[in-house]
Amino acid sequence: MDNEIKTSAELAEDAQLPRAHVVHADPNAPASSEQKPLPDSVKRKPVETKSPAEWAYQRLILYIQNFEEQLDSDEEVAMGFTGGSVGIMRIEGMGYFDPDIITFYGTQPDGSRSQMIQHVSQLNVMLQAMPKENGREEPNRIGFRLAADLAEETESEDT
Repeated sequence: MDNEIKTSAELAEDAQLPRAHVVHADPNAPASSEQKPLPDSVKRKPVETKSPAEWAYQRLILYIQNFEEQLDSDEEVAMGFTGGSVGIMRIEGMGYFDPDIITFYGTQPDGSRSQMIQHVSQLNVMLQAMPKENGREEPNRIGFRLAADLAEETESEDT
């Protein structure tokens, strides 16, 4: 127990902010999502007012964006779904349907379109690097588009 004195506003803020923790074997590993401050777009709405789908969606965006920051210029983010034999999917879109559904849109390595719909209680995703699509000069960075959309969404809720 610490003896730090906090104002009632600080206590209320602490109660609303989620807690995150991570330990890496390599002390020089790049910062992970748990180690970075939450963007204002995520902090603006208290966690207890978010549906499980909205809260999972927002954190997935942070993980995808952080993963993409560490990719080479010839790699893109893909995801593998654990617990099944569906393989991997190049992430081309992501959404949620309150209160408890997360949806991933993308393509398989053979180019076929795919969509994964998951209940938040079953969410179990592995982010994976894969070569960028043939013919594309720049890699597709979906995490940055998702984060920009998240910021726009929360700004429109404030107005």
